[in-house]
Amino acid sequence: MRNNLRLRILLFFALIGAGNIAAIAAGALLASRRAPDALPALTVAGLVAGFGTILITALIWLLFDEHVARAINRFAAALRARAHGGVTTDLDVTCVSHLGDLGPASGALCRELAEMHASFESRVSSATSKMEEENAHLAALLSEIPVAVMLVDEAHRIILYDRQCVHALGQVASLGLGRSVFDYLDRDALKRAMADLAADAGRHFIDVDLATADGQDTVSTRLRPALQGGGFMLSMEIEDDIMAERPLVFDFSLTDRAMDQHIAQTPLSALSYVVFDTETTGLDIARDEIVQVGAVRVLSNRIVRGETCDTFVNPGRPIPGDSSRIHGITDEMVDGAPDPVTALRQFHGFAQDAVLVAHNAPFDLAFLKRHEAGLGLAFDHPVLDTVLLSAVIFGEAETHTLDAIADRLDIHIDGSARHTALGDAIATAQVLVRLLPMLEAHGIHTFGDATTAMRRHARLLPDLNR
Repeated sequence: MRNNLRLRILLFFALIGAGNIAAIAAGALLASRRAPDALPALTVAGLVAGFGTILITALIWLLFDEHVARAINRFAAALRARAHGGVTTDLDVTCVSHLGDLGPASGALCRELAEMHASFESRVSSATSKMEEENAHLAALLSEIPVAVMLVDEAHRIILYDRQCVHALGQVASLGLGRSVFDYLDRDALKRAMADLAADAGRHFIDVDLATADGQDTVSTRLRPALQGGGFMLSMEIEDDIMAERPLVFDFSLTDRAMDQHIAQTPLSALSYVVFDTETTGLDIARDEIVQVGAVRVLSNRIVRGETCDTFVNPGRPIPGDSSRIHGITDEMVDGAPDPVTALRQFHGFAQDAVLVAHNAPFDLAFLKRHEAGLGLAFDHPVLDTVLLSAVIFGEAETHTLDAIADRLDIHIDGSARHTALGDAIATAQVLVRLLPMLEAHGIHTFGDATTAMRRHARLLPDLNR
């Protein structure tokens, strides 16, 4: 609709110009029939009038394009940000100052809605604060129990795990909500245990030693059906003196979402996202190297607390002073850190089965793809780019730096964390969380819809999805 508005206005003025030129030509033709000797003068007059008409029409169209079409697009995007993106700051109406009372009236409506929303949020916050405190206390208590607990749904996706699971299974693969339990425990052994439990209707649990998915260890496990739904619960024994550093993590809404076998048809709300950023020794992709990788996971349109990847990387070369002044990473800080291949292998495990999201994704992914041969792994994930998603919502004419988008969406970026890999990954994730409902309101519901929309803005950046 954004481009259609500008195109319709362009066609409208083109029609006006063409009509005027046709009228001038018809007038000159009729005049020449009455006075054939005046044809040369009429031709010159017609050409001058025609060029003048084209010039005036083009100038007026440019004014309309800037002050009407672009202004309406910009204003509509700002309204969407407040309707669907959670923005509560006052609406800037200066862009539609040429459109009469539309701006002030819309601003008054947005202020009224923001006040109503703030009042509602205050009441909800007051009513639920005690419940949240109790839930947090309960989660802390459960995480202190020296037994690893994991809840799995009917599709064998993890919907809850506590910090002890990180110790019990974290060495097999990075723990993540929505991932298959078979990434961590041997598929055949677990399925046999599930079948044995289902075969004996009188039993409420079964104790079994399960091999890990990598075949390197065995975990003493109690398997029982979940109280609700068709999934099951795993309780795994761990050493009493071991305490892993991660809170209770859960998302029960995963049981209501189904991933389409073809990702293009999968709703944006059903996808698991890993939002990442890298810091490097410089901007030359062919010669420079990564010095830090940071990432967070986004599920159900929220950043998952406790699921992060944050590591320094030893680039095997000195870090230039100019680069250190930007991201604050020095040679001393990366001394003893893993090399790029080791660090990226860890990140690849963290991002398994997820959509990768970055701000200016071609830059960051180029550094990752350089190491695919050494890793023996491919970064062939589906990709979303917040630069292109911002262009879809706000138009190419706007500025699409991370700071500019965050400011447009009323997101506060921690200045002390800016230009660190994890800090920029968190800021990009906050942008993604605001953009997703705006995309759906824009008629972009599936991953396929999003990639199609991003490709319309390939003048900014290429879409990396094959």
